[in-house]
Amino acid sequence: MHDKTLTELAAGLRAGEFSSRELTQDLLGRIDRLDGRLNSFISVTAEQALSAADRADTARAGGEAGPLNGLPLALKDIFCTRGVKTSCGSRMLDNFVAPYDASIVEKLTEAGTVSLGKTNMDEFAMGSSNENSYYGPVKNPWDPSAVPGGSSGGSAAAVAAGLVPAAMGTDTGGSIRQPAAFCGITGLKPTYGRVSRYGMIAYASSLDQAGPMARSASDCALLLGAMAGHDGRDSTSVARGVPDYQSELDAPLSGLKIGLPVEYFGDGLDPAVETAVREAIRVYESLGATVREVSLPHTHYAIPAYYVIAPAEASSNLSRFDGVRFGHRCEAPTDLVDLYKRSRAEGFGDEVKRRILIGTHTLSEGFFDAYYKKAQQVRRLIRQDFLDAFDEVDVLMGPASPTPAFDLGANKDPVSMYLQDIYTIAVNLAGIPGISVPAGFAGNRPVGLQVLGTHFAEAQLLNVAHQFQQATDWHLRRPAFAEESA
Repeated sequence: MHDKTLTELAAGLRAGEFSSRELTQDLLGRIDRLDGRLNSFISVTAEQALSAADRADTARAGGEAGPLNGLPLALKDIFCTRGVKTSCGSRMLDNFVAPYDASIVEKLTEAGTVSLGKTNMDEFAMGSSNENSYYGPVKNPWDPSAVPGGSSGGSAAAVAAGLVPAAMGTDTGGSIRQPAAFCGITGLKPTYGRVSRYGMIAYASSLDQAGPMARSASDCALLLGAMAGHDGRDSTSVARGVPDYQSELDAPLSGLKIGLPVEYFGDGLDPAVETAVREAIRVYESLGATVREVSLPHTHYAIPAYYVIAPAEASSNLSRFDGVRFGHRCEAPTDLVDLYKRSRAEGFGDEVKRRILIGTHTLSEGFFDAYYKKAQQVRRLIRQDFLDAFDEVDVLMGPASPTPAFDLGANKDPVSMYLQDIYTIAVNLAGIPGISVPAGFAGNRPVGLQVLGTHFAEAQLLNVAHQFQQATDWHLRRPAFAEESA
């Protein structure tokens, strides 16, 4: 059952081919046998999962089952989950058991899904490789010597390895799309405000957005329909109706206008990645789409603007972790100042400390206007680039990452790591949706095609991705790890 998509599993449950308990037991056994080689989970909640599966089976027997009823998934360990450790990949929250559910956890639970556990991640979602976790790095199922991408690397690896058919991730600067590309799965970053951030531990509040990660666009459409919607507990949640994302998947692509940003195909792009992406675009042309070049002229400012804005927001958000009310507390502090200093020094990892320091400096007197305000002005220019492009074309396409997955330990310089997100960061600054779909390989490592749309165009992106997946089988390829371990 581990080789089926979420959509196929839903059909099997409806047909009575297996029960949710049988499916859940099968996947829990697989996690127990195999995840020691990947480290994709921080917590496995077997007892709660089996109870949820039994409730789903009872609901189905009573004719009360919805489309997601009884389907297993995993949650990135950034979503508060009642009664379950919610660590955010950090020593700071290693002992934190959330007293409430995040909004998307509530929604998915109400839909009857079965959470198998919490997945590993870069600490506080700060990273592009999943090497910054307090719980150790995650391995890429396609090549265990490679990173899975970050920060949602545990979710991506678990789906790619067939440990779970779908998982939730978050995307602040590419943290769904880049690991989806590295692990050969589909990952959707919705429009900012489309999915509630309530109960999602904040990194950068004006950039963070939750989204689904699964094998196919059809699976992501199924999940987004349950996750999306207005939430009064999140002031940035948009009061806008949720369309039926699955109903538009089969619309033909004839007449679709695709834009290729020239800035996404320049220096720094791995030739094998470019070849796979351009071959994928030729598939779209065979489906009736037209292709033209466009320009996003402020793209080269995206990384510097992001690494002013995101650390500034992180500095503010992470100030709450001080060892007083919850989280890590140092032993035997001599006074309050010592408590603050040692608790934070011990609780945070190097990358988190680096970003807090950058952000605090940026927000300090004398630097706010020169850095933070200027970065926000640049952000507005980047957003306008996208709006201008969407006046000419329907969607934009390009690589999700400049390279395939790199080796564990290969990017020791923080700046070289930051450059891994060069094609994804601008999307978060602009607040638009993006999706990464499997589009081939560079050697034995997957390549992701990124498709971008205007605000609230998730239905169109899912349709465009689904039609590509109907014409290709890249999303159905499985790593040898998954097949050998069947």
